[in-house]
Amino acid sequence: MPPSSWRALGITAGVGAALWAWMIYAKHEKEEAIRKERSKQIGKAKIGGEWELTDHNGVPRTSKDFHGSWILLYFGFTHCPDICPDEIEKMLEVATLLEKKEDIKVQPLFITVDPERDNVEAVKRYCKEFSPKLLGLTGTNEQITKAAKAFRVYFSAAPAADEDNDYIVDHTIIIYLIDPEGKFVDYYGQNKTAVQMAEHIGSYIDRFKYLRW
Repeated sequence: MPPSSWRALGITAGVGAALWAWMIYAKHEKEEAIRKERSKQIGKAKIGGEWELTDHNGVPRTSKDFHGSWILLYFGFTHCPDICPDEIEKMLEVATLLEKKEDIKVQPLFITVDPERDNVEAVKRYCKEFSPKLLGLTGTNEQITKAAKAFRVYFSAAPAADEDNDYIVDHTIIIYLIDPEGKFVDYYGQNKTAVQMAEHIGSYIDRFKYLRW
């Protein structure tokens, strides 16, 4: 065999060995990342779970219906004067930022904590004021309580202030992030801006993709 052929063979073998070593290293790194992720999940407080509610189009829904999408979830009520609208607007902005940057589907969800007043029609009117992308959910007192308890959401209605049955519902002000497998990932309070949230969630999305390629 000519010397040039031996050199070519040697180069090919060297490249192949380097590629194989890199694949072994990448596999090890990925397995280590998965192990750390599992350890982190074990140490994380139990938040989230399955629920059954009715959307603002009158369609029965369960938490499993949204598997495959990233979820931004907010608990509030339609008579909320200012905080709920501000947080919902922020949640929708985050969804828009993420979909533009990450090329993924993000579903913003609104679950009422005031089922006495927030029936299907009321929730539908409310959601239409924000965006066609926002999906509102309501249900019986038992269903709402179960969903809120799963996410450790506190809510309590104050006594009616007048004959029109107008009252305020005190509740947890948090936006929850849920991954495409239906698992709770993180939560964000009022102090976080939409841009800050989108940047932080982007890192979770990158990690999620990496652990599943």
